[in-house]
This record gives sequence, C-alpha cells and structure tokens, in this order.
Amino acid sequence: MSSKIQLILKRLIDVVLSLIGLILLAIPFAIIALVIKLDSKGSVFFRQERSGQYGKPFTIYKFRTMLDLMDAGGKSLPDEERLTIVGRFLRKTGFDELPELWNVIKGDMSLVGPRPLLIKYMPYYREQERKRFVVCPGITGWALVNGRNDLPWDKRFEYDIWYIENWSLTLDLKILLLTLFKVALQKNVQILPTLSMMDLDEERRKHDL
Repeated sequence: MSSKIQLILKRLIDVVLSLIGLILLAIPFAIIALVIKLDSKGSVFFRQERSGQYGKPFTIYKFRTMLDLMDAGGKSLPDEERLTIVGRFLRKTGFDELPELWNVIKGDMSLVGPRPLLIKYMPYYREQERKRFVVCPGITGWALVNGRNDLPWDKRFEYDIWYIENWSLTLDLKILLLTLFKVALQKNVQILPTLSMMDLDEERRKHDL
C-alpha cells in the first residue's frame, strides 16, 4: 500500500473513530462538564494555543483542571495550588484529554502523532527535532507510550522522530492499543509534570549557559 493511500486512510480512521468516540462519550462528557461546574468557578473547557503541523498555531481543547488564580503581582500561582479535586481525577485518568477528539475532527490533530507543545517552545527545537512538525500532532504518540512525562525532552523528541521515520497504520494501531493499556493501568501518569521536569525553553536556556 502506498504511503499516500495510507495517509488518506489515517485521516479517515481519525475522523470515524473520533466521531464514534464523541457520540459514545456524550453522556460522560455531560457528567464531567457538570461536575467541573459544581466543583469550581470557570469555563468547563481549557483552551490554549499549541504548535500544529508545519508549526501552524491552533487552539487545543481540554477539560479544565485548574483554577485561574493569581498572586498579588498578577502572576499565576503554582500548578499544585491551582489544581482542583476534579482536575486531579481527570488528569490521573486522562479524561481531561477527551475534548481533543474535536481537534481531530477539525483536522488540527490526529489520534496518533507527536504531542502538540506550547508556542513558546518554537525557537528552542534543534534542526532534527523540527521534523516533528511534518505530521499532525496527536492525542497519543510513540513518546507517550514509552514513558510520557517521565522522559527527558531529548528522549521524547527522539521517539517523535523515530515515529515519523517509521510510520505506518500498523504502528498507529499498536500505539492506540498500548495507550488503552497504559490508561487502564494508569502507568507513567504525572498529574503535575512541572514538578519533576523543566519547561523546554528553561531547560534549553540553562543548557546554553
């Protein structure tokens, strides 16, 4: 099967599975939205600009897991102080990521691919690492099933590039199955990854000093 046909099938699978997911999860979505509203003030959804395919910015959607709390100087309080009780559960189970199915239907994301990262990281990728922008970012990916946030940035990007260079529909299926397995076992889940790893821009600036 040619790579072009595989890419068409990948997009078709993305759309079909995401539509099925949104339909089947309609009631759980409504329950989660209600619980978020009852637990804390603010929007049900968290929206943030991320870097997509070819570095193009897009808005990612997740269930909100934090409060928008500021200190006296107008700076956001640490994540551990803003995380809600419901948010902790959503992050632990991965349910906070479910609204990204809408991003897949829109074409911003794929079910499988390198995770979309913050816009502010764009100047800090090395030349080889920029290959990750050749494809659509994913809800899950090869780096995620091989360690997730337990991995240092260099290793995460190494897995991303390996995925791109070895991509196939079979590999995507393997990653999806591994993701379900890891979610069920709650393996490599870090509710607050900022506590154990630096932001990419901070790490690269520190390395260059």
